[in-house]
Amino acid sequence: ATDYRVIRKTVYLPILPKAFDGIGIGQFSDTHAGTFFNKTAVKGGVEMLLREKTDVIFFTGDLVNYQTDEVQNYIDIFSKVRAPLGVYSTTGNHDYGNYRKWPSDAAKSRNFRDMITAHKLMGYDLLMNENRFLEEGGEKIAIIGIENWGMGPPHRFPKYGKLADAYRGTEAASVRLLLSHDPSHWDAQVRPEFPDIDLMFAGHTHGAQMG
Repeated sequence: ATDYRVIRKTVYLPILPKAFDGIGIGQFSDTHAGTFFNKTAVKGGVEMLLREKTDVIFFTGDLVNYQTDEVQNYIDIFSKVRAPLGVYSTTGNHDYGNYRKWPSDAAKSRNFRDMITAHKLMGYDLLMNENRFLEEGGEKIAIIGIENWGMGPPHRFPKYGKLADAYRGTEAASVRLLLSHDPSHWDAQVRPEFPDIDLMFAGHTHGAQMG
């Protein structure tokens, strides 16, 4: 579970503005903090990411397993994740508290508010069906981030994401990058309905919480 590895990929986008040629993007995902048992190893994983010295970093969801307080003891470690152009994040299916019973709807809602707060405490810009821009040399790249949207039964893979809302306002961007936790979203909605989204960053596909 702590055999962390760095996988490097070179992505060629013919329409990428020259000002962004060679931009380094770091991505990590699916930390599922409730399953951690070795804080030193987790710290080492973060240090591996930072040694890549990327320009921007994306976190693509599932910060916890069942409830937000699982990440409490790791906020100090995850808050060390920094990049010159920012750290942007989105939510995954486990981040809503849907996989445990709550004493009330209010308690479940409070848990998700705490999730939003956790991202703020870590210094991540959590994109909740919205977008941001990276600007360089008069050119723009749009970062679009949506809440979880996945194929399958809604009680397991909820469709909270509103891509139309998140996309709106990105027309001036040369390139659009999407953060969406569940890769099934690509073929189900992104490709047929938003063909000018150039690249999607997802997580979600792993062997349980330890694979």
